[in-house]
Amino acid sequence: GFHPEAEESSSLLETAVSVLQSSYLDSTSQDGFQYSQAILVENDVFLSELKAFAQAKEAAGYSQEELEETFAFLLFDNEEEAREVCQTGLRVNSSSISMLGDPAKGVYISKYADCLHPRPWYHGKSGYIVICKLIKGKVKVVSENYTTSYTCPSPGYDCHVAVSRNNIPSKTSHCQAFEQSQYYVYEVSNGSTAERPRQICPYIII
Repeated sequence: GFHPEAEESSSLLETAVSVLQSSYLDSTSQDGFQYSQAILVENDVFLSELKAFAQAKEAAGYSQEELEETFAFLLFDNEEEAREVCQTGLRVNSSSISMLGDPAKGVYISKYADCLHPRPWYHGKSGYIVICKLIKGKVKVVSENYTTSYTCPSPGYDCHVAVSRNNIPSKTSHCQAFEQSQYYVYEVSNGSTAERPRQICPYIII
């Protein structure tokens, strides 16, 4: 018999895997990961907020490139945590990293699907990746700040990224590569910071 659910979940898995594989930092990762199951996250609230964010920014004169949807990634050890972020969204105060901006005013999310944790992935480890849709908006390149006087969200911008080290050299430690490939995303309106930036929308758990 034909099982549309199975069919649908296998094409979802293919979609998810192709997103992940096109977002690797290190080409050797192609063979290093096995993905077993994909769960589509349909959260109408987040989807409509993503759209509303895009419309508001388009009205504010953002370019198509700034409004383009890309993907970004979060890693969780267990499925409950992954599911929770898909229900409640990625909220401020959820990050232990602070070098691109104040973790109380924005959220951190990984640019690369194989660089999701400060420590390298070891053989046999498993976890849950949440693939999110992201509209980066206006991106400001900031210097890494390891002090406790955190960098604040920049007025007129939506996202901070680290100063690019032309193709992060392979000798860079995994931790540095992880930190340098984070997006710091925030939404500030009327001087107050959104608890959950609308420009990140959980998409698939894998």
